[in-house]
Amino acid sequence: MAKKENEELVQENTELEQVSGDVVEEDERYYVKFSKPYKFDDEYYDGISLAGMEDLTGRDMIQTQRQMEKSGSVSTLPEMSLEYACIFASRATKMPVEFFQELPPRDAAKVKNRVINFIYGAD
Repeated sequence: MAKKENEELVQENTELEQVSGDVVEEDERYYVKFSKPYKFDDEYYDGISLAGMEDLTGRDMIQTQRQMEKSGSVSTLPEMSLEYACIFASRATKMPVEFFQELPPRDAAKVKNRVINFIYGAD
């Protein structure tokens, strides 16, 4: 019975992903919608896609940790920190790290959670 329920859920999700015959891009699962428009460098952002995380490597993780350490931050689990998430998201999006550091707390936490979920494999 569980298999049948699972198949129904897969079919339901597939139907939800189709919009006017177009399939919603996978990129949307990495999209962080901000609680309100965010102004950075005279531009407004409703959110940002972190899909570029898929292209990062372990080397990027090491460089992110080193950048944190150079700033004086020390952590036993650096990838769980907001600072790490900001730097990692910056690498993924090619946006300046200040973009993420200046986000309102609620939106910064959304980015942090998306980065942590990506690293640890949660959807």
